[in-house]
Amino acid sequence: MMKKIIMLLAAIVLFMCPAMADTYTINRDKLPEPAREFLTTHFPKGKVAMIKVDRHLLKKKDYDVKMVDGTKIEFSNAGKWTSVEMKGNKAVPDAIVPKAIRNYVSKNYSGEKITEIEKKSSYYLVELSAGIKLRFSLLGSFQRIVDIDD
Repeated sequence: MMKKIIMLLAAIVLFMCPAMADTYTINRDKLPEPAREFLTTHFPKGKVAMIKVDRHLLKKKDYDVKMVDGTKIEFSNAGKWTSVEMKGNKAVPDAIVPKAIRNYVSKNYSGEKITEIEKKSSYYLVELSAGIKLRFSLLGSFQRIVDIDD
């Protein structure tokens, strides 16, 4: 009886592994429509170096896009951006940063660029060119400076 249970579990694991395998492509058509629109709008001249399609349980996917210039953009299953990380001390496009966050950064960190933004379920994390990380509410209210350990 124990052998049958082990064999059944092994079969389930083998069956599930291919379903969760990641795939790689450079074809923008593999992205959901909102993700393609985001790239066209905010990175019109950007060339895609690689798209990683992360497959999770229950047929959920998310997408990691790496641009030729090193910029990394992550999208949810629905194609909504979840993080943007610029390379080479470039600033995240202003249009994707909520106005309240842009205003706070320009007022309190004059001369700093927002080089990374991550949208969580209940807050934003923003990294500045000096390496300072800030946390904001979804409405853009400053909450705190984030320690490296957070």
